[in-house]
Amino acid sequence: MLQVLSPYDQSLITEVKRNSKEEVEQALTKAYNLFENRTNWLPAHERIAILERTAEIMKSRIEELTKTATQEGGKPLQDSKVEVLRAINGVKLAAEHIGQLKGEQIPMGLTPASENRIAFTTREPIGVVVSVSAFNHPLNLIVHQVVTAFAAGCPVIVKPASSTPLSCLALVGILKEAGVPDGWCQTIICSNELTEALVTDARVNYFSFIGSAKVGWYLKSKLSAGTRCALEHGGVAPVIVEKDADFQEMIPALLKGGFYHAGQVCVSVQKIFVHENISKTLAEKMSEGAKKLIVGNQMNKDTEVGPLIIPAEVDRVEMWVNEAIVGGAKVLCGGKRISDTCYEPTVLFNPPLDAKVSTLEIFGPVVCVYSYSDREEAIKIANSLDVHFQASVFTKNLDVALDTVNKLNANAVMVNDHTAFRVDWMPFGGRDASGIGMGGIQYSMHEMTREKLMVIKSKVL
Repeated sequence: MLQVLSPYDQSLITEVKRNSKEEVEQALTKAYNLFENRTNWLPAHERIAILERTAEIMKSRIEELTKTATQEGGKPLQDSKVEVLRAINGVKLAAEHIGQLKGEQIPMGLTPASENRIAFTTREPIGVVVSVSAFNHPLNLIVHQVVTAFAAGCPVIVKPASSTPLSCLALVGILKEAGVPDGWCQTIICSNELTEALVTDARVNYFSFIGSAKVGWYLKSKLSAGTRCALEHGGVAPVIVEKDADFQEMIPALLKGGFYHAGQVCVSVQKIFVHENISKTLAEKMSEGAKKLIVGNQMNKDTEVGPLIIPAEVDRVEMWVNEAIVGGAKVLCGGKRISDTCYEPTVLFNPPLDAKVSTLEIFGPVVCVYSYSDREEAIKIANSLDVHFQASVFTKNLDVALDTVNKLNANAVMVNDHTAFRVDWMPFGGRDASGIGMGGIQYSMHEMTREKLMVIKSKVL
C-alpha cells in the first residue's frame, strides 16, 4: 500500500493500493486493444458531451476537490481553490478545441504530374498515451495530461506523483462518472521500475512527462522507436529589472512569483537581476514583503506559504542556502528552517554565481537578487545555464523591453509581470534542458494527434 501523507505534519491522509506488474500489463493491453480496433473510437460529439458533463460535476464538487488537493499537495487552501477553478476551465477548453483538430487542403495541379487530383489532410489520434505527472499541481496537471489525451481521442494511462495520487484518482473517477467508457482513462500507481517498463513499451505512442530533468531525459532515452513525447522540466526563471521599473506593481508580482506554493513551481521567480541604482532598494522591499507572508499549515485559510512536499526537500534547501551564505551571500530575510516541513521565505542578495542557488532550480521559497551595471552582461548570465523556460523583464522603456525579450533565451518572456504567469490556453514549455514539446490545452491536444494525407485522383478534377 502507498501511504499518502500531509506535507505539513506528515500525518496519514489515507492509503492507496499499488498496482502489480500484472495489473499494469492489463491496463496497457486494454488501452492498446481499444485503439487498435477503430470501431471502439469515440466520435467527437461524444467526447465533447462527456467533457461538458465532467466540468459540471467538477463545479458541483469544488470544495471537495480543493480540500483533497490542499491536503495532499501542501499548496495553501486559497491557491488550491484557484487551481481547481483552472482545472474546470481546462476541461471546458479541451471540449471546445476538439472541433479545432482539423487538417487542410493541399494544392494540386501546380505541376503537370499533379493534375486531376485533390488532396487534403486530416488529424487522427496518435494512439495510446502514457502520462507521468508531478506533485505540485495535483489536479490541474492531470487535466493537462489526461483530459487532453481523451479529448484528442486517445486512450490514456496516467501515473500520478506518489505523494499526490488522490486528486488524480478523483478526476479520473469523475471522468468515468461523466461517461468515459472503460479503458479510455486508467490510473496506475506503481513502482518506478514498473513505470519505466510501461513508458518504454512499444505499444505506447505518446509519452507525457512532468518532473525532474534527470528522470525525464532518462526515460526519453529508453522510449521505443516511434514513441513521441513531451517533457516538462524546470528552470531557474530569471528576471531583468531596469532602473525605471515601477516598484508599486513589481514588488507584489515578484513576491507572488517567488513564493507561490513555497517556490515549488517550475517557473518560479528565482534569480532577479537588478540595475545597481535600485538593487538594494528592491532587495529590501522584497525582504519586507517576504517577512509578512504567513507560513504554516496549508489547510488554514490565512496561510500564504505552505510546507515543502517532503522533509528531505527542507534539508536540501537549507544546505543550498547555507552554501550561498558561506560563499558571501547576504541574507536579507529568512535563511532558516521553521520546522521539519517548512522553510522561511528567504531573500538572498548577491549570492555567488557558481553557488547551487544560482545554477540549479531551487524549488523552494528562496529568491536571489543580483546587482548589475550592464544589462547585456545580466542577460548573458541569465542565459548561461542549460535550462531555459520562462523569464521576465520590468521596465517602462518599450525599446528596452523588446530588446530584452529578443535576447533572453526562454520560451516565454513576460514584460512587467512575474515569470510564473500562465493561463491554460497559452503555449507552455521549456527549451534546451528544460524540456521538449509544448503544453497548453490545445497545444497538447494537437501533439497527441497526427496528420494523414489523402490524395484523390479523378479525370473530372
